[in-house]
Amino acid sequence: MLHPLAGQYYQKLGRCSASVSVNTANITLGPQLMEVAVYRRRGRTYVPIAKVKDTYVVTDQIPISVTMSQKNDRNASDETFLRDIPIIFDVFVHDPSHFLNQSAINYKWNFGDNTGLFVSINHTLNHTYVLNGTFGLNLTVQALVPGPCTPPTPQPPKPTQSSSPPGDRPLLWAGTPGERCQIDRDGYFTTRLTIVDGILEVDIIETKEVVMPVPQSGDPLMDFVVACQGTPTEVCTTVADPTCQVAQDTVCRPVDVGDGDACLLTVRRAFAGAGTYCLNLTLGDDASLALASTLVSVPGRNPGHSVSVAGGALASVGCLAVIVAVIALLVYKKRKEYRPIENSTGIKGNGLNVFLEQAKVKFFPGTQEKDPLLKNQQGSL
Repeated sequence: MLHPLAGQYYQKLGRCSASVSVNTANITLGPQLMEVAVYRRRGRTYVPIAKVKDTYVVTDQIPISVTMSQKNDRNASDETFLRDIPIIFDVFVHDPSHFLNQSAINYKWNFGDNTGLFVSINHTLNHTYVLNGTFGLNLTVQALVPGPCTPPTPQPPKPTQSSSPPGDRPLLWAGTPGERCQIDRDGYFTTRLTIVDGILEVDIIETKEVVMPVPQSGDPLMDFVVACQGTPTEVCTTVADPTCQVAQDTVCRPVDVGDGDACLLTVRRAFAGAGTYCLNLTLGDDASLALASTLVSVPGRNPGHSVSVAGGALASVGCLAVIVAVIALLVYKKRKEYRPIENSTGIKGNGLNVFLEQAKVKFFPGTQEKDPLLKNQQGSL
């Protein structure tokens, strides 16, 4: 049971939903109260199970709303947009009864930046602000709806000299038979937009592998050289699968780019291992976000590289140990080599014997142990 107006009731049968159309031809403009009561049939009686009240508005204007969007804009709901990037305006006309289906609709735009009046028959329009500041946006939607003409009104005849009685004079009607009439309806939308500087563009111009001087067991690293137009305050990188559909992890960090400096950054990112990845790189500030994506092929580490390095190190250590051992052995043999006593102050011998003994030692060193020690000395024990 629906009670839209005092003294008017609408009864609908249904299950989970019901709808009703109300003729607003003779309804006063302004808010109206709608009361809905839901009953459930039980035998021959109806038991109330729910009741709700709500208001609706009857107006002679076209209800409209406008959605605004812009590339690189961080938050469209705050009505702050970026300079030099087109803003997309999309108008939605609230017409649940399809009253405007056969009408001709014109959209008249005034963006408040001294660019003039734009008239369009399309509900979407792009506009670019080239200056920073606050601007007033005004939109007028005009609809011409085909409708019945008002009844003709009789007009008094022109005074003429006639002998016929007044009741026999014909009436003149305003309007032409068969004339097509139209109903004019308008809708209005106004708001204020703030235009600021932002990050207009970002591009990944170079990708390179980070080569470590000492082999490490951690994740491989890649460097990305990024060029942009603007002054970003943070950079975020998201690693995803090669289709760029499944994100794996996101890392954000602040960046510092001076106002007068060229926006050129080097962003280092670690990857889980070798393979192909999709990298989404985002530069942002308070009002804007700029995105760039690229496919990255991360090379794998050479599995024999660490083994070869370790083997080379062990071989070097082994060679060094052998050299040290040989030197030590030579020094030891040199210090421990047995030399016969060539001359003793306590022995008085013949000069020829001494000379022969010296020659024997020099030319036959291997036989010097065969002779008893000091065999030519008299009085030896």
